[in-house]
Amino acid sequence: MKVGFLQTSPFFGKKDENIERAVIMIQSLQADLIVLPELFNTGYQFASREEVIALAEEVPEGQTTRALMKLSKEKGVHLVAGLVERDQGRCYNSSILVGPQGFIGCYRKLHLFYHEKQWFEPGNRGLTVYDIGKAKVGVMICFDWFFPEVARYLAIQGADIICHPANLVLPYCPQAMITRCIENRVFAITANRIGTELRTEETLAFIGTSQIVGTKGEMLCRASPDREEAMTVEIGPTVARDKNITPMNHLFSDRRFQIVSSCT
Repeated sequence: MKVGFLQTSPFFGKKDENIERAVIMIQSLQADLIVLPELFNTGYQFASREEVIALAEEVPEGQTTRALMKLSKEKGVHLVAGLVERDQGRCYNSSILVGPQGFIGCYRKLHLFYHEKQWFEPGNRGLTVYDIGKAKVGVMICFDWFFPEVARYLAIQGADIICHPANLVLPYCPQAMITRCIENRVFAITANRIGTELRTEETLAFIGTSQIVGTKGEMLCRASPDREEAMTVEIGPTVARDKNITPMNHLFSDRRFQIVSSCT
């Protein structure tokens, strides 16, 4: 299958424009699965609770989900994209998964980073792996990468590909995702943004370098740190289902939790 990402530079608060630009970029691509950045439609650096609520939307009824469902149907592509979800008065940093048949699922970010704790509720739905036909995919968002249990849980649940919408400002993640792929034998698609935002007392500079990593840590493609880009590569997702490291070592069955537990 062919998988890819968008690396964008959204204009804060301009949802119509950000969605339209993303749709145009996707229309020029041929792929089975494309991942968009975290909060791709709104920008990242909120300055008040009122801004968050004003830019949030219900899922799947909201503007962004409807636009991407329409595009998915037209293009025959699955899309993962980050947005602010509103549900019963609470707001979540979420990512949706849509496909040619419509809405599939919504993941709420478990691990909130820095000022996100002022604006969002931590995710309360857990981690789910979705069968999209050619592959099984799991979703995590940005700072979730810092917690290896997230990628491990998705891998144990059968994910071939981890879709990773992000707005990265820390420099370590691109290299760390190589390790996540090696230690779980999965593919990972990190879709980051570029540019800067200065809407509060500090400037946020986003590092770009979106990437697709293979099951043995091989860098299949990586974007620049400072340009809007769209990239796709061909992968064989079933490779991720072979967890044998050697003929006598299996990634999951060789784990020895009993010993680890006795040492804590």
